Amino acid sequence: MRVLYHLPLSPFSRKVRMAMAEKRLEFTLSLEKVWERRPAYLEMNPAAQVPVLKEENGLVISDSNAICEYLDEAYPDPPLIGRTLAERAEVRRLVAWVDGKFQREVSVNLLGEKLMKRLLGRGEPDSAVIKAGYANLRPHMVYLGWLAEHRTWLAGASFSMADIAAAAHLSALDFIGDVDWSLSEPAKQWYARVKSRPSFRPLLADRVPGLNPPAHYANLDF
Repeated sequence: MRVLYHLPLSPFSRKVRMAMAEKRLEFTLSLEKVWERRPAYLEMNPAAQVPVLKEENGLVISDSNAICEYLDEAYPDPPLIGRTLAERAEVRRLVAWVDGKFQREVSVNLLGEKLMKRLLGRGEPDSAVIKAGYANLRPHMVYLGWLAEHRTWLAGASFSMADIAAAAHLSALDFIGDVDWSLSEPAKQWYARVKSRPSFRPLLADRVPGLNPPAHYANLDF
């Protein structure tokens, strides 16, 4: 059985979980507390980050984008990185935006400060950083809303890794109650559509000791 080493609220782990579920691949989850720097894990990924995928044949792949690219090539049905060159370029552009710009400006400032900083033993949350994260969330939600309003899915006509990446980040933030869904009704409606997909439902069942998600977190209708 293939194994995915993960953390429940890691957006990058969630992205890979959704991608494998969309492709109907069987896998088991292994919780990896990266701050413990387990030697056996460091052998698989010296960066000490999640996720890491270990295939049934022993192949080990780290980095969520490398894993998702591999999955789309090894298990092409359904395709999640587009069918045409133009579609693939747009999916990759949006994934890079979410995993890069959104991660730096929003996820790190909110999820990083409120949760990961404590787990990694890096002191108390910085209120100024958290405030910046909330401020940065607004333009990102507006842009997601614009994409959702003008396209069937974020990158175009088909559900893709762009939708998965964005939903993975938002779902982790939503778990800690940090998404103001009033910022964009189109973004909220798009997220509700993603939320109702079978591949997303295991994420809604995630629980973290000491943290309780808001009541709407697992509600498909908000």
